[in-house]
Amino acid sequence: MRHRFLWLGVMVMFGVVAHPQYARAEAPETCRLGLIVLGIAQDAGKPQIGHNEDPAWQDPAQAEPASAIAITDEQSGARYLFDATPDIKAQLYALDRATDKGGFALSGIFLTHAHIGHYLGLAQLGREAMGAKSIPVYVMPKMQTFLTNNGPWSLLVRLKNIALMPLGNGQTISLDGGLQVTPFLVPHRAEYTETVGYRIKTEGKSVIYLPDIDSWAQWDELGTHLEDIIADNDLLYLDATFYSGDELPGRDMSKIPHPTITHTMNRLKSMPTAQKTKIRFIHLNHSNPAHDPTSEASQTIRKAGFKVAKTGEHYCLD
Repeated sequence: MRHRFLWLGVMVMFGVVAHPQYARAEAPETCRLGLIVLGIAQDAGKPQIGHNEDPAWQDPAQAEPASAIAITDEQSGARYLFDATPDIKAQLYALDRATDKGGFALSGIFLTHAHIGHYLGLAQLGREAMGAKSIPVYVMPKMQTFLTNNGPWSLLVRLKNIALMPLGNGQTISLDGGLQVTPFLVPHRAEYTETVGYRIKTEGKSVIYLPDIDSWAQWDELGTHLEDIIADNDLLYLDATFYSGDELPGRDMSKIPHPTITHTMNRLKSMPTAQKTKIRFIHLNHSNPAHDPTSEASQTIRKAGFKVAKTGEHYCLD
């Protein structure tokens, strides 16, 4: 698997050229099953609409697509996308470049919930764009009902651009190549659908993808503890929408609850360093100073033993 030019490919689709540092991701020499990060930003990406002061408008190296990951199987050619973001066309182009596959190929999409950064990309599969043929889209019950009964998503189902594949909380599905995927419910604003994270497991590794949750305390009340999840898995992409609670002056943060990075780090401060280094913070709002690797926030994160996910990074699951 080669990941050269991954981020460059994303930025070419945005009509800009990225800083060359994002074009030099070296892949493991032997890696049949792999994970690729296709974006790390909150739903609306970075820069965000209406924020013309963001330097990312002028400096494409600072731009970030919405959060998504992909799992690839070099032996079978299977590729699974986790979340269908508004940046899906650029992300799939980058995935093609990263895996040296010519043309579009997608074995399935796993959706976490119905907030804009996580499912709007499905529209690109319809007849106005790709005209896809029965791409499997893995969904929880409320998501299945929502997509079936509301346009324009219902047209994708009716025209068989997508084929909805039902999931159940805590129920593992097995895919080719020894890949297992298990959805798990998490507390998060449920205007339309439930929200899930995913445990992605192979014979050798296990990964958690959890871009959105309201709070770790609410999860505690439901009987699941973050510390246990960390101990039981090898790599975790966790909700880091905000670095702190004062990033959006004038906004009622209680209406958009997320565990801040500072809160998560404080909760986990007594954990061994070997456990902290499993964590990659993802789903960063455009206001999050951790987007800048030279910021004080980023330095604090590194000193505490944690990491921020990077678009284009890969992880071998063999």
